Amino acid sequence: MPSPARSRLRLPRGRAADAALASGLFLVVGLGTLRSLIGDREEPWAVTAANWVLIAVACGALYFSSRRPVAAASVAALATAVYYVTSAYDGPLLLAVVVALFLVAAAGRLHAAAVIAALCLIGTALGTFRGNGDVNQVALFMLTGWFVAMITLGGLRHSHLVRARENEERAAAQVRLRIARELHDVVGHHLSLINVQSTAALRRLTKDPAAGAEQAAEALGAVKEASREALRELRATLGVLREAGEAAPTAPAPGLDRIGELTDAAGAAGLAVTVHRTGHTGPLPVEADLTAYRIVQESLTNVARHARAARADIHLDGDGGRLTVTVTDDGRGPAADPARTGPPGSGITGMRERARALGGDLTAGPAPGGGFTVRATLPLARTTAGGAPRR
Repeated sequence: MPSPARSRLRLPRGRAADAALASGLFLVVGLGTLRSLIGDREEPWAVTAANWVLIAVACGALYFSSRRPVAAASVAALATAVYYVTSAYDGPLLLAVVVALFLVAAAGRLHAAAVIAALCLIGTALGTFRGNGDVNQVALFMLTGWFVAMITLGGLRHSHLVRARENEERAAAQVRLRIARELHDVVGHHLSLINVQSTAALRRLTKDPAAGAEQAAEALGAVKEASREALRELRATLGVLREAGEAAPTAPAPGLDRIGELTDAAGAAGLAVTVHRTGHTGPLPVEADLTAYRIVQESLTNVARHARAARADIHLDGDGGRLTVTVTDDGRGPAADPARTGPPGSGITGMRERARALGGDLTAGPAPGGGFTVRATLPLARTTAGGAPRR
């Protein structure tokens, strides 16, 4: 027996929702305009065919409403105005304008929605005052009410979505803060205990190896239990961050010694990568080594996906106190992708946060001679929990 969650009707999303809206509206308007195809003729067939094209244009414009709401509403309003001027058959095509105004307001473009509505009302009013018998002053007043109501509802929808997004971000920040506190408590408590016990064991063995062996063994036993408990709590805490079905990592953390894997993968994608090393670039502290590897990895990924580049150069420059990682490409910038409708990615932001977590910094932007450059400076001193380097 299927569960209620699986049997629940799922509404379309994204472009499927846009297509469903445009198609459904065209069906409703078409049914309301069928009398132009049957019965006595009030206009030539050529004019009727042209007006049905206008109906298709006005309704089809809503397919682009989620990506270009103002442009879609403008096209729908213009096609609707031409239809009512040229057609001898009245119909419900005004629904396309009403729905388009709602979508513009729901996208947060209240001023644009008000301007489009005002232009539609001015055009209708001019036709009414010049003797158009299809729309009287009462109908014009009711049309104004419809426009105001749809813009208001759209604005409320936008406000609701903004509040929901803020609540989600606030909840995510609270979860991160709670996990950070738990990690701080687990690591701080158990490492402090390990430090105290190991120091005591070392002091006893130094003063009297024979007499202090038993006490040192007890202290090392406490160290063993504390480290075991710390690992268990860390696994439990970090398990919250893993996605369902994701296994715990068993391989060591990657570092710059595996940069060849990144260049080989980029080469397989058609990108020629050259690595230049100057100064002291290894071995590095684990945190800096991992961060440098991830920055190079993300940079090459961005180059391969978005830069339309043929080559990239990686410069690793270390002076013993810090490491500078520079990735430069000869790309021409991101190619236009009509299928891309989502928000831009957060790769550069993530790289910058990784660098700042070590007390370093990262800059990214167009290179002077063309292409794009990512440059990160990572201190090689041990870092505190707050990210500042500790000498």
